[in-house]
Amino acid sequence: MSKLRFRVVEEAFDRKAVSVDVPAERPEEYYGKYVFNRKKMSEYLPGEVYNALVYAIDNKESLSREVADSVADGMKRWAIDNGARHYTHWFHPLTDGTAEKHDAFIELDGKGGIVEEFAGKLLVQQEADASSFPNGGVRNTFEARGYSAWDISSPAFILDKTLCIPTIFISYTGESLDYKTPLLRALNSVDKAATAVARYFDKDVKRVISYLGWEQEYFLVDEALYSARPDLVMTGRTLMGHESAKNQQLEDHYFGAIPSRVEAFMLDLEIECHKLGIPAKTRHNEAAPNQFELAPIFEETNLANDHNLLLMSLMAEVARRHNFRVLLHEKPFAGINGSGKHNNWSLGTDKGVLLFAPGKTPVENMQFITFVVNVMAAVHKHNGLLKASIMSATNAHRLGANEAPPAIISIFAGTHLSEILDKIEKSTQDELVNMSSGKEGLKLGVSQIPEILMDNTDRNRTSPFAFTGNRFEFRAVGSSANCASAMIALNAAVAEQLIDFKTKVDARISQGETLQHALLDEIRALIIQSKAIHFDGNGYSEEWKREAERRGLDCETNVPKIFDSYLKESSVNMFKTTGVFSEVELAARNEVKWEMYTKKVQIEARVLGDLAINHVVPVATRYQSLLVDNIIKIKSVFPGIKGEEFAACDIATVERISEHMAAIKEEVTRMIAARKKANRIECEREKAVAYHDTVLPCMDVIRDHIDDLELMVDNEMWPLPKYRELLFIR
Repeated sequence: MSKLRFRVVEEAFDRKAVSVDVPAERPEEYYGKYVFNRKKMSEYLPGEVYNALVYAIDNKESLSREVADSVADGMKRWAIDNGARHYTHWFHPLTDGTAEKHDAFIELDGKGGIVEEFAGKLLVQQEADASSFPNGGVRNTFEARGYSAWDISSPAFILDKTLCIPTIFISYTGESLDYKTPLLRALNSVDKAATAVARYFDKDVKRVISYLGWEQEYFLVDEALYSARPDLVMTGRTLMGHESAKNQQLEDHYFGAIPSRVEAFMLDLEIECHKLGIPAKTRHNEAAPNQFELAPIFEETNLANDHNLLLMSLMAEVARRHNFRVLLHEKPFAGINGSGKHNNWSLGTDKGVLLFAPGKTPVENMQFITFVVNVMAAVHKHNGLLKASIMSATNAHRLGANEAPPAIISIFAGTHLSEILDKIEKSTQDELVNMSSGKEGLKLGVSQIPEILMDNTDRNRTSPFAFTGNRFEFRAVGSSANCASAMIALNAAVAEQLIDFKTKVDARISQGETLQHALLDEIRALIIQSKAIHFDGNGYSEEWKREAERRGLDCETNVPKIFDSYLKESSVNMFKTTGVFSEVELAARNEVKWEMYTKKVQIEARVLGDLAINHVVPVATRYQSLLVDNIIKIKSVFPGIKGEEFAACDIATVERISEHMAAIKEEVTRMIAARKKANRIECEREKAVAYHDTVLPCMDVIRDHIDDLELMVDNEMWPLPKYRELLFIR
């Protein structure tokens, strides 16, 4: 086993950067090459069909069958011209990944041959079946029908010679079985609600768009080392491993020179992204060794989410070409930074105005304050739900550790915005009216927001939800997650809050108040109501945990219990009001969340038990035997007291090894018993809670003993690549 380890380590360290086939053209010439975007549509579709499709996309309307048939024909011709042989409806099941079933562009011609066809009915809708995906009881296996339907707002693309058509995925009875369906519902809801409020300030606003800019963090590990770690292969993280003497203490990796092998991978990935219309822009080393980040230009949220999911697939494929494996687990290595997927979120009007950006006039700044305060109120009301939307068995290892935000949702506003909110809260109505009129704008600071906030609002690294100048950064999202989970909850919560805000403002106006008075009164009320969510301090401190609990924020840390927030009355009412989820859909999704949590912990427990008993203990036993032989030989050469003194160190080591091995065996037995007991529980929630409460603690104890043994056993005998070998790419 040791020879294998040293061979794979040597192989990993000897690798050279793989050459990348860089296109001769400039990026703008091949950008979107494999995307059926509006440029391609205009080339392959008749003019009237192109206009009808663009109108349907822009106005969220359905297509006639005639138009769909023509679009399908043009899309097929474009795909075949670019080498595609198959097509698939590409959707997002409740697994955090994507799914596809490929069909060839062929039909029998009745003469013993085939013709290449692709009709509108195949483009618009298919019966995908896909009965084995998690559904939370919405579908029985013997009632397998599941339907996929074309999402015209996200362009089709070609991946590996297959035309991929972004679709939703729903059950035979209409319930959503995916992430895209509720995301589109949430985006539609926030569009309507935000547009209604934006018209207080500009009556010509026709729609509001939700924007998302994700930052994808990830680790790279050499493929040979990855293959020699069964825990990485099976679970995506190291279930054991003592931290390296050097990891990220010196912060020398962060923003450092990118290793040549990694830079070659990044360039290859960037080229593939650009061909598929993913606007990859930023790349750099992250804080932990072997950790990196890719970030794109902001896009409309639905498209941005599609692109992030596509990116994760691309990363895995491109990494293999460079003899790497990508780790998207939130905490693949203990003791160093985990990986997140920071979701930079904003709202903007169809006229190009960002609603969270300070303006240059009193009216624009009143609009800015209105929307920022409503977001704060929504996050305050649904802080437990937002935490549930980003929580998982994997992200639980990351939150609250190193750079990651804590598992308590709060909003960082920054010094200057905080001062403005405090000023509004403490001012009289007459003072507010004078200030908002622009006559005394300097006293409030509103007219100075552009100069102050855009340049001086910092990012609190311990804040899970931070205002960063013209957007909010939801930093708690995990690196392996589907961004839609967080975006569904956030956009829906904000939509509900804006609907309530407009109702109250309109009621005041109907009673004779001016719009200005009504807005200011409601804004001040929301600032006071949501004050508990505002926190600009250190989210890691124990004092904050106590203070957050005193403020009434959700401080639950038990992952299965955190999911309960989806089924709270306030959450159910919010999702029903906004049309995002029915009660049936919510209940089903929570069943899936509890089931997925249980399965992930169960797999980790099985892998850890196997590695502990069949890898670690036998090696420790062999090393212990060598020490015993050495003790006997020392005593034979140095009889009496001197021999006892010389052998004392080895005797102590043998004792410690015995203690660790006995503890490992005992804890593995206890863990197996806890797992078997939990497996007999029929309720998915209670089973997940049992795994959290009884299985996870055993795993932590087992790991502690194994990590101690790693420092004691002969390095040449240790069976698994160590952190110092895994974490540094040569």
